[in-house]
Amino acid sequence: MKRIKNAEFIISNTDYRKSPETDLPEYAFIGRSNVGKSSLINMLTDRKSLAKTSSKPGKTQLINHFLMDEKWYLVDLPGYGYAKVSKKTNENWGKMISDYLKNRENLVCIFVLIDSRLPPQKADVDFLDFIGKNGLPLSLIFTKADKQSFNKTQQNISVFKKKMLSTWEEFPPYFVSSAEKQTGKEDILGIIEEMNNAWEEQK
Repeated sequence: MKRIKNAEFIISNTDYRKSPETDLPEYAFIGRSNVGKSSLINMLTDRKSLAKTSSKPGKTQLINHFLMDEKWYLVDLPGYGYAKVSKKTNENWGKMISDYLKNRENLVCIFVLIDSRLPPQKADVDFLDFIGKNGLPLSLIFTKADKQSFNKTQQNISVFKKKMLSTWEEFPPYFVSSAEKQTGKEDILGIIEEMNNAWEEQK
């Protein structure tokens, strides 16, 4: 079973230029506020509180770098689409996130988290359009799959897929996860390992 043995917090900042100077591959995790991102990160790393979970959306407000087994970086990014912070704060988050995503040279993949229980949300669709227009690498993670039946999850993914394919040429790779039941952990860590190996071969 794939697992992360050592997960270490390195730095938080509001400017991608202050990110660690490194040639290690980097994977960003981002989603709409309250999508279960912190719980997913804690599940992937076998830590109870590596990423701060909160019942109050909008908890993550910085670019947070965590070093995994001294081999790769997991980057916890602020959520998007949260209405209860000020417009200026939302705009600042947007610029901070977009600057990081467009300019971080060792960013290998953006894992965009989608709540599997909901129909396509405008905030998700808009963010994915931004990624597509900028030609950035991504995978989707449909979260909270334990909150409903398998069939309902698959039905909602099909609706989301249809929505994306109305503007995208192809549907990106995707995973189904449940932080509570550890669903998706092996697959997500497995694809990260594959991308790490490809990164090493390119060096």
